[in-house]
Amino acid sequence: MLHELLFALVGFTGDFVIDERENLEDEEDEDGDCNVGPTFRLAPDLSFLDPSERSAVERLIPLGFYYRELNRFATKSRNLTWIQSPLELPVPKPQPEKRRESVYRRAIANGIVEILSVYRAAVLKVEQNLLSEPVPILATVTQGLHKFEVLLPPLYRLITEIEKKDIRGGQLLNLLHKSCHCGIPELQTCIQRLLWHGHQVMYNQLASWMVYGFLQDPYGEFFIQRQDRQERESEKSRVDVEKSVQKSADSAALSIDWHSGYHISLDMLPEYIQMPVAESILFAGKAIRVLRNPGSGFQLREISSNHSSGLKGAFSGFNDSMKDLSDEFGLVMQELLPQSEADKIDSMLQELKVSTEFHKRLFESAVSSIRTIAGNHLWQLVVVRADLNGHLKALKDYFLLAKGDFFQCFLEESRQLMRLPPRQSTAEADLMVPFQLAALKTIGEEDKYFPRISLRMSSFGGTNTTVAPKEISMKTLADSSLQRNTNATEVALDGWDGISLEYSVEGPLQLFFTQEVISKYRKVFQYLIRLKRTQMELERSWVAVIQQDHADFSNHRRNRDSILVSALRTQRHQPMWRVREHMIFLIRNLQFYIQVDVIESQWNVLQTHVQESHDFTELVGFHQEYLMALISQSFLDIGSLSRILDSIMKLCLQFCWNLEQQDSTSSLSELERITEEFNKKSNSLYTILRSSRIAGSQRAPYLRQFLMRLNFNRFFEDTATGVISVAKQRT
Repeated sequence: MLHELLFALVGFTGDFVIDERENLEDEEDEDGDCNVGPTFRLAPDLSFLDPSERSAVERLIPLGFYYRELNRFATKSRNLTWIQSPLELPVPKPQPEKRRESVYRRAIANGIVEILSVYRAAVLKVEQNLLSEPVPILATVTQGLHKFEVLLPPLYRLITEIEKKDIRGGQLLNLLHKSCHCGIPELQTCIQRLLWHGHQVMYNQLASWMVYGFLQDPYGEFFIQRQDRQERESEKSRVDVEKSVQKSADSAALSIDWHSGYHISLDMLPEYIQMPVAESILFAGKAIRVLRNPGSGFQLREISSNHSSGLKGAFSGFNDSMKDLSDEFGLVMQELLPQSEADKIDSMLQELKVSTEFHKRLFESAVSSIRTIAGNHLWQLVVVRADLNGHLKALKDYFLLAKGDFFQCFLEESRQLMRLPPRQSTAEADLMVPFQLAALKTIGEEDKYFPRISLRMSSFGGTNTTVAPKEISMKTLADSSLQRNTNATEVALDGWDGISLEYSVEGPLQLFFTQEVISKYRKVFQYLIRLKRTQMELERSWVAVIQQDHADFSNHRRNRDSILVSALRTQRHQPMWRVREHMIFLIRNLQFYIQVDVIESQWNVLQTHVQESHDFTELVGFHQEYLMALISQSFLDIGSLSRILDSIMKLCLQFCWNLEQQDSTSSLSELERITEEFNKKSNSLYTILRSSRIAGSQRAPYLRQFLMRLNFNRFFEDTATGVISVAKQRT
């Protein structure tokens, strides 16, 4: 009887202990849920057991059921069914659905095998004690196995929940972490051991990600995951459009890999790992990928996700296999991440890995240190090796008009072209002629950044197209415009406001100069080029007046009647010249404020940060602050103020264009209308700058600084006050 009992305790039923499941197989539920509780029972025809012995045996035999189910789970999860003994009966009914593979579940299964080995050793010890006793008694079995009565049932409930809910990855770690909080020391020790096995997989994945830049996740269980296929396809289509600007498709792929290639899966993120820590892990891995492959020579490939290599890499010989992979990929840029630094990162993770318990503070400290190492080396790559400061200076020169001589020459060369409406079919090509002439006159061969600049012209309706590439079809551009306005063949004069620039960046610089960043530079550039163009037209109009006066003076001796005509014309246009002085005063002060008080000031702040910071993420943040300061302090994000300044610039251009038609009566009336409208807009601008509503906002200091530029001698205030007085008199 005792030997039959021992066999039952390790999962083998017979005549003494039977399995009710064998008799109830045909009555199971359609969902195939066999995990309804212990099904081992004493045979009903046993008459030689007294009630006390029967009670003791019935309390012991569920351990055999738990052992068999735990062993079945371990065998199934470890994928060792091909060596399963045929004596392990009964075979469970196959589940209708196919369970997904799980590296973490295999790790937990290894821990369960360890616990079951201890249980089998205890059963063997009991058998040895029974054989050594002259009169074997049941109490020997009870005394040797009683401690497992508090271990195996909770473990069985644990695997039941895992199988029923198909728990994997970080969710499995969460379940084990919660189960650790119990009041039974022995059970807590067992579950902590299972959690340790699960953490071994996590640390292996962390080492793969943060040391080698590979995502070792064959079954999608790590909390760092590749972007969904659909999202990656949409991102890829966006990059296909950007290839007209970017020289290398590999560089574009590097940018996608950094910005949207990987993300944090909240479903697989263990609850005891905070989101900032997970973000640091994500950043460190992406930085290592860039350091391992900074150029466009080859693509980093993921480790094969087939079952054998995935599971093998997750456990035995992980570090050796990953070092072999490093040799296989031929990391030619090892100086970007010295081997000593990679070994340092690996040693930090190994120290965490060998610890028997998960220490949150030590884990977060190690992640922070690894992130600092990765960030510093990425900073070295982008700032020093990729010449970040040189590119920042180039963007300032061209997008922020620091190279004033170039844009002065460009606008002079294109002045006659811009006096006419832009033609839909040739606007971009027409602009290239003065653009290249200006470059030949003002830019030397030593400027290595100018070839990265390409002129762009917003198509008539809002879509940007690049000038340089020949592959772009002008017919497509015209067709898209005609769909919006079938009767339009030309656009308004301010259609040239669509002029913009594009800057080509490659390799690791794309991590810094994203399309969002370039679009912000483009927004500021379009504003500044309109301002520059307005200023030049106002100055040009004064030159035209002086030339006309000189021509009148040279001709007055020949024709005395022309003297009277000239005098009358001068007297009639004197009010217009006063208006022109008001216009140029406002435009020049706005220019000076933006170029000196905003751009140069913020540039100096950015340069200080570039010199002092040695962390890539900090530098990205400082650059974003720099761009936001340019936009905010230039009032591009204040709708009311920005609209008034835009309308003032348009009025100035209209004033200059109509001024050329001095002898036309219609042009004089139009000039009077423009003058009146300009006075109203100037008054509105002054009112907004002095408004108490925005006096307490964060922009108040910049608004006051701009107002001080305009009103340093109270001229602007007196002019606005005069306009108000005239308006009151008319009403």
